[in-house]
Amino acid sequence: MRFVWAVVAFVLAAGLIGAGIAQRTIFQGPATQKVAVDVAEPAPFVLMDGDVLRENPGAQTLLIRGDGDIFAAYGRTADMEAWLSDTDYNHVTAGSDGELDVEFVEPTADAAAPAPEETPTDGAAAETPPEGGEAAEPAGRNPAGSDLWLDSFSDTDSLITDLQLPEGVSVLIAYDGTQAAPDDIVVSWPLDNSTPLAGPLMAAGAVVLLVGLVLYVLGIRHQRRGRGPRRKGPGPLPVTEPIDLAQLPPAERAAIEGPDSSASPDAGEADEPQSESENTEEARPRSDGGSNEMRTHAPARRRRLFAVPAIALTALLATGCSADSWPQFGEGTPTPTPTATVIAPDNQKPPAVTEAQAKRILQDATATISEADAAMDIDLAGTRLDGPALTARTTEYALRTALPETTPPAAIPTDDVEVVLPEATDRWPRTVLMLSKSEGDDTVPPVILTMTQQDPWSAYKITNMAEMSADAVFPDVAAAWLGTSLVPDDSAFLSVPPGELAATFADVVDAGEQSAAYGLFDDLALNLAKSIRDSRQAVVQNLADNGAAETSQTAFDIAPADSAPVSLTTLGSGAIVAVSLIDNETVTPTSADAVIRFGENAQVKALTGVTESAKGVTTRYEFQLFFSVPAQGSTEQIRLLAVRQDLLSAEVLK
Repeated sequence: MRFVWAVVAFVLAAGLIGAGIAQRTIFQGPATQKVAVDVAEPAPFVLMDGDVLRENPGAQTLLIRGDGDIFAAYGRTADMEAWLSDTDYNHVTAGSDGELDVEFVEPTADAAAPAPEETPTDGAAAETPPEGGEAAEPAGRNPAGSDLWLDSFSDTDSLITDLQLPEGVSVLIAYDGTQAAPDDIVVSWPLDNSTPLAGPLMAAGAVVLLVGLVLYVLGIRHQRRGRGPRRKGPGPLPVTEPIDLAQLPPAERAAIEGPDSSASPDAGEADEPQSESENTEEARPRSDGGSNEMRTHAPARRRRLFAVPAIALTALLATGCSADSWPQFGEGTPTPTPTATVIAPDNQKPPAVTEAQAKRILQDATATISEADAAMDIDLAGTRLDGPALTARTTEYALRTALPETTPPAAIPTDDVEVVLPEATDRWPRTVLMLSKSEGDDTVPPVILTMTQQDPWSAYKITNMAEMSADAVFPDVAAAWLGTSLVPDDSAFLSVPPGELAATFADVVDAGEQSAAYGLFDDLALNLAKSIRDSRQAVVQNLADNGAAETSQTAFDIAPADSAPVSLTTLGSGAIVAVSLIDNETVTPTSADAVIRFGENAQVKALTGVTESAKGVTTRYEFQLFFSVPAQGSTEQIRLLAVRQDLLSAEVLK
């Protein structure tokens, strides 16, 4: 009966293990769901709507095949449509029947094309028409390097990337913007093809197989014990009769009746010979030289030898199953950590850039500016600088050309971008304010800067930049994902409107404590105003020390620069305002016979190209200032956050 149950166990084990293996092989479903994009009419770009990628749950895998360098990027759908507004492209959307709709889109009539000087920034080279011929067809615009993309990828002949895009984000696919975009595009999503019963089935089959092996061993053992020994026993012994000693010869009778005959009956019984069968059974040694005791342990050892393969098979089946071959029991729900609640206003626009995007843009801009500084290439610097920042670089390059020993401008630190405050808008121009620090060098001061993007095809350019004072306290601002808004120049919600802030501080510089706005500014701002007045007094004293006090005169004038202020709101209903002021220092002779000699002022000599002037000279300095301006009615003062002074020009009066 044991053999019958063993066979039943073997059959059941084979069925269980086979069912488990079948679930992981022939019965297992596909791991992904794929859909291909059918592009009928070629175009330089393919815009895949975010709804297509989110048509199925899970992360999306994008596979693009073609010939050459393939480019793909994702960004906000509205931004991408604005970037593509002046060119042809194929727009891929999700259809109502589950299929993909591909629409060929032509340029809109009111699309603003990028300015010619900004074209190289985005990688498109303008073609010069040949002499005497018609203008050649303009080259396409390369999407690589645009500041609009949240992230981008490129590869040769085949590009595979995993995405998980939120709502409102789309994907752009192209080569270099000139040739038709790749048309072999496949999107796939993962499917749940786990088999949670495969592992338990194979494990149960292994256990049943082990039980069958045990039953089989027990059956063999029982069968062997039931047969008994198979050796043939001896035949019947003859009947014994008493011996008459009187009839025996004397010698034999004497031997029998010797002294041992008087031994005790017990001794005789002890010396009584045993039967041949008993002697053979008890005293027969084993042919292998071992003891009978060792033979009694052999069945237990054989059982262990049979159990080892079954245990090994069970372990092999258990370890060969992946995690999705077993039931996954839910883990405990983690306790949420309370965080501060930030409520976005109604109709809140998206921020101009994300935090990661802003950091990448700053790194790219800093690398370009460092390259321009090394080569003193003002055209290259102009691709990442504008406004007061570009004007200051122009003068610095001129001074370094004339005076090679002039210290190059310090690089912008990008190790630790502590604050990213983007403007929340879907229009252009767009502005971002950033506070960047250096992690490894404490001697490098933090830098506050503003970047502006004029249109979808332009790069972000740094317009204002200044070093933050160690005593300055940066105000609380909104998170980067929320963004902020620009403050109008004539806003009445601040203690001083942004458009009047530069002139107000200039009055404090000129009038000092006599200014009506003297009490509006904090000590850092007042100390800066005093240092400017002290520098003016140093110029007057230098003329007196050189005996020119009677033959020359000085005039000073500080006024707002032509550049408009940049103002971004803070959480306290205030604003961070960036302004620029021009400080003019003019020295003129008081008589026709006198001349103004520049002496040891190498910078003025280098910028003017002369060593003296009979009419006089005007030196212009620029101050880039960042203020924290409180709201109207606040008792707080206007705090100076950062300042930068640059020499702009030196001109001989005529």
